[in-house]
Amino acid sequence: MLFQLDVATVDGGVVVCTVIGELDVASAPKLRQELVRAVAESDGPPRIVVDLAGVDFLDSTGLGVLLGGLKRARAQDGSLALARAESQVRKVFEITRVIEILPIHDDLDAALDAVRA
Repeated sequence: MLFQLDVATVDGGVVVCTVIGELDVASAPKLRQELVRAVAESDGPPRIVVDLAGVDFLDSTGLGVLLGGLKRARAQDGSLALARAESQVRKVFEITRVIEILPIHDDLDAALDAVRA
């Protein structure tokens, strides 16, 4: 099972989590840990982007981690945005209607703009 998570802070203090591989029950706790850390270590309202371009599978645990990250960020007056999900991952968001709460931006710049707004 391939899973890679890269975390970087870009201009303006936005934390970008780039996920590659399967975001499932085995790997989701690693992303949860990074989202919790990003919120806790933020100077001011946390601004987080999760880049899903490399994710080829997402289960309910992964979905729950992303929603939990959104909830944590909003609790600190921050924001979390998703970027570049492949069609099979986007479909999970559409079927569950989570896309109505947590929209997916087509490119990374749009997601960065969304959390900076």
